[in-house]
Amino acid sequence: MYITATELKSKMGKYLEMAAEEEIIIVKNGKKVAKLIPAKEDKVEIAKSLFGILPSDASLEEARKERLSKHERVD
Repeated sequence: MYITATELKSKMGKYLEMAAEEEIIIVKNGKKVAKLIPAKEDKVEIAKSLFGILPSDASLEEARKERLSKHERVD
C-alpha cells in the first residue's frame, strides 16, 4: 500500500495497525521515502535477502568467530 507522508501524519494509529499485517510505503513529493513493515521476522525472507551479498566461501563457523571477536573485551 502506498500513502503520502501527510496521510501518515494525520492517521498514524490506523497505519501502525495496518503495518502489523502488510507493508506500507510512504511517499513524499512523489518519491518513496520510507517503508513500514510488520515487526515479525520472516527468517526465510531475511536469508533470501542475503543471497548474492555473502561471499560464496562464507562459512557459519567463520561468521561466528568474527562476531565473537568483535564482542571481546579489551582491557
